[in-house]
Order: sequence, then C-alpha cells, then structure tokens
Amino acid sequence: MKCTAFFISDSTGITAETFGNSLLMQFETIECERITLPYINTITETEKTIERINQTEGLTLVFSTVVEPKIRQLLLTCRAPMFDIFDTFLKRVEDALHALHTKSIGRLHSVHNPAIYDMRIAAIQYTLNADDGGNTNHYDMADVILLGVSRSGKTPTCLYMALRYGISVANFPLTEEVLKTLKLPAAAQAFQKKLFGLTIDAKRLHELRTQRYGNSQYASFERCQQELKQADKIFRQANIPVLDTTDFSIEEIATKIIQITGIKPHHHI
Repeated sequence: MKCTAFFISDSTGITAETFGNSLLMQFETIECERITLPYINTITETEKTIERINQTEGLTLVFSTVVEPKIRQLLLTCRAPMFDIFDTFLKRVEDALHALHTKSIGRLHSVHNPAIYDMRIAAIQYTLNADDGGNTNHYDMADVILLGVSRSGKTPTCLYMALRYGISVANFPLTEEVLKTLKLPAAAQAFQKKLFGLTIDAKRLHELRTQRYGNSQYASFERCQQELKQADKIFRQANIPVLDTTDFSIEEIATKIIQITGIKPHHHI
C-alpha cells in the first residue's frame, strides 16, 4: 500500500516530522511519500496547503503541530485524516497543570534561551575542532572523548551529541601506529575518566570500508579483524567502557553513551 504523509507546522516542522515518522515506522508494509510544509501560519498559506492535500491522489495522512487555533480549525476542513499532537494532548496537559498554554509558536526549536543556544554552538565548534585527533591540547574542555578504529562511528556520533545535546565531544582515532603499541595514546592517558570506546563487528566494518575505499588493504576483512582485536586489548587494559555500534543508529549510540557515562546534556530538544 502507498500513501502520502504531510507534516505541517507553523514553525520548522521538525516536531511534526518526528511525531509522524514515529507512528509511520510502526507500519513497515506501507510505503509513504513524506512531504514537510513548514511555516504555515497565515490563512492564505493554509488554504493553499488544504488545496494541495485535497488534490493528492491515493491515501493521504496529515500530521500537524500547528499552535494557532484558527489555522488548526481550518486545516481540519481538508479531506485527509489529520493527527494533531496539540489537539490530542494539550487540553489534558492544561488540566493536569491547572494552567492554560501560552500559544507560542515554534518555542521548541527557537532561540528562547540565548545562553543555552550559545552553549550548543560552542559545543559544536569544539567538537569540529577536536575531530579525528585534533585539538588534543584542549581535552580538558571535553565532556567525553571517543576512541575507536576508523569507521566505527566516532565522527557522526560526536557531531550529533554536540548538535542535539550541547555536549562537547572529542574523538581520537586508533590508527595502525597506535594499535601496534597496544596502549592508550599519550594524548588520552591523562583523561581516562572521560574516555569511551566504540567497537563494531568486523564484517560490518569491512563493508563500510569497502564502500568507501574498495578492495584496499585498509578495507580487507583480515585488517578489520586485527584492528578490532588490538583496540579491544587497549580498552580492556585501560578499563574503558565500550559500546558495540554494529546494530545501532547514531541517535541510539549517542543516547547509550549518555546513559552509560551519566553525562548530563547541556541542551535537549
């Protein structure tokens, strides 16, 4: 079965996408085209949106996080079923809190706290500078330092943690030279409490390296196996917590690192 899902918001649309995709993922047999329509906050824009929805062929669903009551009521006139997160839950939250909501548009993804926003930007900048073994003389500023062989997921995890949670993350690659020593790299030894290891299944690592570097020695299965065994010895000798990233998404890896280390996110959206 095919369908079209519209994610409609009077702000960025990120929450509508998250809300809608979380539900659609529960229906693996249904193929859905996803269309995001952000910043729908005038009557004219809403009417154009309704016209577009009504002209869409086939099964159509609408996921909305629009706050303004007039816009929400107008959207309800479209021919497609609408799933409105605010309409479903906002009144219940008001009742529970004994308070009325403020009808603020886009507060979740807006700069409503400049201090926290600046902290997140600083974390992103630090993480970019400390990627792949860079800026090691500033490891004292890191919240966590990730160690792992090449292509084990260090860089994307670091960037996600900085962007999503405002956590300053450094990463140090366990290169062939470092692995041969079977010891922690000198730059990391003084910060053992901040260290966290990433490992991965040898077959999956071989696949990832082959995709990018073809049939090179670097991508060979034997090389992958050897590097992972050497990295494991370093992790065990240094008593570093380790996470196998083979079956986890970047979001899951980041969440598990935070859970295991106890790091408190500086910013969470």
